[in-house]
Amino acid sequence: MSNESDCIFCKIVAGDIPCFKLHEDEDSIAFMDINPVNPGHALIVHKAHHRDLFEIPADNIAAVTLTAQRISRAVQATLEPAGMNLLQCNGPAAKQSVMHFHMHVIPRHMADGLTMNWELVQGDMDEIGALAERIRSNM
Repeated sequence: MSNESDCIFCKIVAGDIPCFKLHEDEDSIAFMDINPVNPGHALIVHKAHHRDLFEIPADNIAAVTLTAQRISRAVQATLEPAGMNLLQCNGPAAKQSVMHFHMHVIPRHMADGLTMNWELVQGDMDEIGALAERIRSNM
């Protein structure tokens, strides 16, 4: 598996840095986040180093997503939270803190104070339709 010598997640995958491992298979590894936003916050990474969503191959992202589902089910059974977020960030504006593709499993509780939720505000349908057309042209 390829890696970056200064990537903390690559060091965890290699066993050079310890973690509270939840699961490991041929393609992915899941472990507890040591800076949890809520108890049960876990991270899932692909064993190969890919910077973000734009670099990771489809089969690798599929492996991460399947592991995220498995971990989410276990966290749900263990903690019975009121909800669950699966979060994947790309780039500094999205607050990606480690430049190695990863997914967060975050148990949620009513009024837990996390601010990643937003209010629903109706958009301009003409603008949305025009933007959809522009995006489709790049697929």
